[in-house]
Amino acid sequence: MAELLQHGHQPVRTCIGCRKQGSRSELVRLVAEGGGSTAVLMDKRRRMAGRGAWLHPSETCLALAIKRRAFGRALAGATGTADVERYIVPGTHPAEAPATAGKPSKPESGSEI
Repeated sequence: MAELLQHGHQPVRTCIGCRKQGSRSELVRLVAEGGGSTAVLMDKRRRMAGRGAWLHPSETCLALAIKRRAFGRALAGATGTADVERYIVPGTHPAEAPATAGKPSKPESGSEI
């Protein structure tokens, strides 16, 4: 009963990483690309055809899902998580931050090529 009160009238989904339940608005939907590909795609609009899996948009849940091989079970053999990792893991990942912090995006004078 507490689960119903906590999520109101929104559908409840289960994260494939941590296995905890949450409302659709808290989780992101994932689908298999299809056509013989093993790629997992983000379904940002939640409208793509096919079976979907749900994941909290956190690095912890992503790591748990990869460790548990949950993508392949939930999405019929789909294992390519590059699209999901690009979405969830920020561009300023701690391992990448020092390499990009000191480089300017454009040359300051127009003379450099």
